[in-house]
Amino acid sequence: MNRLSADRLGLIDRITNTNWLFILLVCVLSALGLAALYSAAGGALDPWAKNHIIRFFACCVVMMVIAVMDIRWVFALSIWAWLGCLGLLIVVAILGRVGMGAQRWIDLGFMNLQPSELMKIACVMLLARYYQTLPAERVNRLASLGIAVAILLLPGLLVLAQPDLGTTIMLVTAGLAVIFLAGLSWKIVGAGVVGMAAFIPVAWHFVMEPYQKDRVLTFLDPSRDPLGSGYHITQSKIAIGSGGVSGKGYLQGSQSHLDFLPEKQTDFIFTLWVEEWGLLGGLFVIGLCGAIMAYAFAIAMRVRHVFGRLLVLGLMVNFALYVFINIGMVMGLLPVVGAPLPLVSYGGSAMLSAMICFGLILNADINRNATLPKP
Repeated sequence: MNRLSADRLGLIDRITNTNWLFILLVCVLSALGLAALYSAAGGALDPWAKNHIIRFFACCVVMMVIAVMDIRWVFALSIWAWLGCLGLLIVVAILGRVGMGAQRWIDLGFMNLQPSELMKIACVMLLARYYQTLPAERVNRLASLGIAVAILLLPGLLVLAQPDLGTTIMLVTAGLAVIFLAGLSWKIVGAGVVGMAAFIPVAWHFVMEPYQKDRVLTFLDPSRDPLGSGYHITQSKIAIGSGGVSGKGYLQGSQSHLDFLPEKQTDFIFTLWVEEWGLLGGLFVIGLCGAIMAYAFAIAMRVRHVFGRLLVLGLMVNFALYVFINIGMVMGLLPVVGAPLPLVSYGGSAMLSAMICFGLILNADINRNATLPKP
């Protein structure tokens, strides 16, 4: 069946019309993560690589189930996904597991679920649904904008209270990208930028925790505390620089294997990779992530309904933020925050979140001619 002309597709049609090249790119990125985690453990599947494999195949099932759903179900479930994630954030605030000075996780036994990761997706879904049903002439009205901002503000405040400033920034940024791409006036955008710039001093004095301020100061001058707050980024720069053009060789990274590099399996996994594979290996990972983003953008441009287009673009921005912040962070171009490299860093919540995103992007591609509720 020609998926360009199909509006309602059966399950078999959806499976056969799945974008398998996009899935291949996702699998290659995860395979790089497997290789990096195997190296991080000194050439062993335990404790990270084996779990990475198991989680990836389990998340592949989730991705494919989402991909072959009727997009009308995704549209209908958007508000329930947002409400469900909001409920989980409230549960975290009351009963969540505390780790590294923050209360962000729900202990499920087999994994620690971080609801804020799922909320970033739910916000994009609900905003895309909202603008699908909003007449174009009302996009720039303050009342309409207020509703969209409220969709972001409520979960954003709950995540900020955990505290998790990095995730809050990514959640709000991806949501604001959807609002902007829905057709927001440049005048309103300019006013918002001025307002956020004016809020920075307020955030510094009244919102940010001392350790968050310390991260910013360390970013500006890592040498101020080379054995304390500046240790991570200093060791990361040493490892990246020592990799040179072609790297030290697989399983030969001295900074990581001698434990100079902290959090080598999570936030600093890209550092480990570049130390062993050099500039060329780093560019390959960046190019692969860029190919996934470019493919997602191409999918968005051929989706014929507002919901799918904004959904894909919002999720693409979310993925791009992770890549940009993680790589910028380990290179010393951005302050150190908890931002994993999707499908490469170790972590169940981050992988589940990424694979749900990819499933929704595939779903929008398969159902790009679907008829959805209009204003």
